[in-house]
Amino acid sequence: MPKVKTKRAAAKRFKKTGSGKIMRMKAYKSHILTKKSTKRKRNLRKSTELDHANVNMKQLMPYL
Repeated sequence: MPKVKTKRAAAKRFKKTGSGKIMRMKAYKSHILTKKSTKRKRNLRKSTELDHANVNMKQLMPYL
């Protein structure tokens, strides 16, 4: 059996924690920042856990 290739686009966007959860960064932090409050921008810096509906990410990144 050949090796399964990792989807590089997914590997660059997601990280795996020690307990096996997949983490992602939050959206809406790239532009039009003047109308967003400082608190909102600060909370967008944090990473968050991937939703359970997206569990197929493990198929895209078999070796992560």
